[in-house]
Order: sequence, then C-alpha cells, then structure tokens
Amino acid sequence: MVLLSFDTEEFDVPREHGVDFPLCEGVKVSEEGTNRILDILGKNGVKATFFCTSNFAENAPQTMARIRREGHEIACHGCNHWQPKASDVKESKTVIEQLTGVTCWGYRQPRMFPVSDEAIRDSGYKYNSSLNPALIPGRYMHLTTPRTCFMKDGVFQIPASVSPWFRIPLFWLSLHNFPEWMYHWLVKRVLRHDGYFNTYFHPWEFVELNEHPEYRMPFIIRNHSGQQMQDRLDRLIKMLQARGETFATYYEFTKYRILE
Repeated sequence: MVLLSFDTEEFDVPREHGVDFPLCEGVKVSEEGTNRILDILGKNGVKATFFCTSNFAENAPQTMARIRREGHEIACHGCNHWQPKASDVKESKTVIEQLTGVTCWGYRQPRMFPVSDEAIRDSGYKYNSSLNPALIPGRYMHLTTPRTCFMKDGVFQIPASVSPWFRIPLFWLSLHNFPEWMYHWLVKRVLRHDGYFNTYFHPWEFVELNEHPEYRMPFIIRNHSGQQMQDRLDRLIKMLQARGETFATYYEFTKYRILE
C-alpha cells in the first residue's frame, strides 16, 4: 500500500534564507504547484492526502475546492507555516472544516516538528503524521523513534518511510537528489519489508525554482524541481502501479490498520 501526501502550505522557504517573501506570493507559488500535482494524480487515477495550512485554505479556495472535488483527503498542517503555535492544532481543524465542509481526521506539524499527541487527540484527530524517523542534520535526530506506524495515547502515528537499514529517508529531498533507480530500489525494499510506503512532497517543488534566483534556494532543493520533478513523480507512480501496488489516503490506511 502506498501513501502519497503533499504538505500544502504557503511557500515560505525563501524566508529561511533571508528573503522578505509576502504571503500572497507564497500562496500563488503553492497554488501553481498543487494544480500540477493534481494533474499528475488525475492522469494516473491516484488519490492522495493533502496536509493544508489554514493560511493556504483561506487564500486558495478554488484550489481547495479542486482537491475535494477530485476525491483527495484534506488533512491539517497548522495555521501559519512560518510561525506555528500550539493552538494551531485545534484552530486549523476548525478553520479548514468550516471552509471545506469536510472532516479533517489527520494532522502533520509544520516542518515535522514535535507536536502534542494529547492536543491532537483532544482536537478530534484520528492520526498524526509528524515524524520523520531519520537523522537529518540541522532538522531531525530521530534514530531511536519507531520506524513504522504505531498507536500512542489513542492516536495512530504514521511516520514517514525510511529504509529498513540505516534509516535512509525517502521523503521529498531524496527524490530530488538520489538517482531515480536508487530511490525506486529503496522504495521497493520498504514495501517488501514494511508492507506499505509513506512519503511526502510540497507543491512548490513542482514549480521551476531554478528560474527564480531571487528565492536564494539551495541547490539540493532546486535540483530537479519543476517539470523534472513532475516527471519523477509521474514515473514513481507508474512504477508502483506496474508492481500492482494500491494507493490509499491516510485515513483509509488508518481505518485499515486499526481494524485489521
């Protein structure tokens, strides 16, 4: 089983590199990328989960409507991606549910930072996908955390997939920078070992970042962005479909694993 997800936030990466980047521009970039992702998913008949900030949802109603209309799951990703607050766990659920008319069952903390499982449970979520169980210098040191899904305090935890040995992360940066054959090989190893594969991307990765030096983006983020990343995602999906793998939303996976 394959879980594809997209952290659908206002694009704010340039702010990490000293660029004054307004919210309206951040939303515009992410809307462009989200629509390109939806085109790829639609062409391949695949459903995914979109973890959305309330900032994005409030400022991109047409794109949110398309996500819902095309049958994808809408989950929560906080309110302001740049400055997350503890209250965002509950507030983002309230705002996004009011805007979309759907129930949000899952949460992912911006930048995969730690989040209160108690707050997630008390806000009415069924699952949390805020853990990348790998070592990523300057961001994560999670080599002792569970590598695969588990229950904690009444909340189903769905970590991002890493390789069974050495915990090589298979998230967005990996597909940007690993040779495709290596990434595909590692994904197949995870599927054989764990029985499922869980990864995440961001809409702005599917925009031509190399055309915007003013963003001051590092090479490892710009590498294979835009059309090349669209092609890489498309080939990844097609490879998995050729193997007979099924795709599921996170809520579908949660119900399946809890009830099995």
